[in-house]
Amino acid sequence: MNTIASSKINDQSPILLFDGVCNLCNGFIQFIIKRDKEAVFRFASLQSSVGQTLLKDYHLPTDSVDTVVLIEDRKSYTRSTVPLRIAKRLGGLWSLLYVFILIPPPIRDFIYNWIAKNRYKWFGKEDQCMIPTPDLKKRFLDNA
Repeated sequence: MNTIASSKINDQSPILLFDGVCNLCNGFIQFIIKRDKEAVFRFASLQSSVGQTLLKDYHLPTDSVDTVVLIEDRKSYTRSTVPLRIAKRLGGLWSLLYVFILIPPPIRDFIYNWIAKNRYKWFGKEDQCMIPTPDLKKRFLDNA
């Protein structure tokens, strides 16, 4: 792994790469932060240098922001698999959502892609990436 990100990453920390200007994506990150009681997830925007480096490291396109990316156990996951794996890790009743992993990926991803295609229209977007509070900065690799 590239040294840009490695200083704050260990193999047990799942990393979520997200579209930093997307309001839906930022809401998703806030949702995770509130429910991730053990603070295991780390975050970086797809547009950041850390995000771009991780995309390259995992042989993913660097010019597309139409999916969130989860890096977990040295594997990358995209599209509809990401929220399902996150729900599983959040535990409690959220983990029950993981049953939807049984739906074939093309069907799940069709719905995911439809939402991704319309997210700016439905939820809007910001001019710049979210700036985490001082308390949350340690969880954002962009600020490493």
